[in-house]
Amino acid sequence: MFFIPNNFRRQVKKYLKPLLLVLFLGILSLGGCQAIRSNKVINITLWQGVNPPQNRDVLQKLVDKFNKSHPNIHVESLYVGQQDQQMPKILAAVVGNAPPDLLWFNPTIGGQLVELGVLLPLDDKLAKSKVKDEIDPALWTSMKYKNQTWSVPFATNNVGVYYRPSLFKDAGITKLPQTWEELRQVAKQLTRDTNHDGKINQHGIILPAGKGEFTVFTWLPFMWSGGGKLVSDNSQSAADVVLENNQGAIAALELWQNLIKDGSAVLSGIERGYEIESLVKGRVAMQVTGPWSLGEFKQSGVDFAVFPIPMNQKPATVIGGENLFLFKTTPEREQAAFKFVEYTLSADFQTELALGTGYLPINLKSRQSPAYQEFLQKQPQIQVFLDQAKYGRSRPIFPNYTRISDSLGRAIEAVLLSKSSPEQALKAAQQRLDLIFK
Repeated sequence: MFFIPNNFRRQVKKYLKPLLLVLFLGILSLGGCQAIRSNKVINITLWQGVNPPQNRDVLQKLVDKFNKSHPNIHVESLYVGQQDQQMPKILAAVVGNAPPDLLWFNPTIGGQLVELGVLLPLDDKLAKSKVKDEIDPALWTSMKYKNQTWSVPFATNNVGVYYRPSLFKDAGITKLPQTWEELRQVAKQLTRDTNHDGKINQHGIILPAGKGEFTVFTWLPFMWSGGGKLVSDNSQSAADVVLENNQGAIAALELWQNLIKDGSAVLSGIERGYEIESLVKGRVAMQVTGPWSLGEFKQSGVDFAVFPIPMNQKPATVIGGENLFLFKTTPEREQAAFKFVEYTLSADFQTELALGTGYLPINLKSRQSPAYQEFLQKQPQIQVFLDQAKYGRSRPIFPNYTRISDSLGRAIEAVLLSKSSPEQALKAAQQRLDLIFK
């Protein structure tokens, strides 16, 4: 027991009252914060492989804009590598029951994920969505499998031939190649010793090396132009693939092989056929790639233009681009993920994405918007891809397309490395697929 002087007690009361008031208000404010936090934020994960890095920056800005306007949803966009690198991660996540909420991937994976039973069908959700009717009708084939819709288009593209007009002019070329034979001839003319040191330092064209999907993707238009098919038009079975004695495929492989034999083509780095550094630096004059490269070309400051894929029997290109897949998770996460999907399908999103990356909008209103029309006036290269789209074909989306792609990629690689003739390479690919499917 100890004695407290009266004057000390008065001092304590003097300062204790405001202190208690501050403490009381603090408790109220903490309660208010707790009330705010009780509005649960739903975290959504998006796995993507957007490339080049400049395009990923554009996507991230759009994701940030969504998060800002949807305080109860937070989308985290994660770059998980190029698509060949993504496959093991995706399958491991599915087997481990820990998939992302949203996956950005080319449509060919659709059938495989459907058979695994991990995707959310989207027909009911799209039926209630206002943006459904704004999707380019030509893209629905990449969304459906067994009469159900399993994905939505994120962006679309196709491939053409980028070239350097200044290099064409220096080589005396005044007419763009429209046929395979003209392409081969122009490539020879563009293969030059420009610094007169006795060594070739500029080649006509660069071709993708490796057996990955990008190699197959950029080769398929040549096969289709040559009259070839992977499967019959209505087949949804990998067992119906016919590569052996496929005359269109043989002709397309012979064309690429001849470009190598002529000395007018060089190969890219392994699985790096999408990189445009050699074309930007003038080491090559032509490259097969798509509108996703536009931003990189613009940033480089070099002259560039585009012409359609030269044809053999008929015009052709491959419809590319990536779709968004929704995985089965929980009802609230699925609903939140679909909100983001609707956002990506909207005209505003598609226009901003297209202006920043060169992707072709999948939204019809976006294509007709004043901002996009003005963009086309400034970037006439894009018009080539829009005009060429009517000749485009989609890759199959049935299960095991990856097996077909791998076998085709091996065949292309073997021919380009002079390890096999086109006929032998396709026969070996057919035998490999027959062992798997039959």
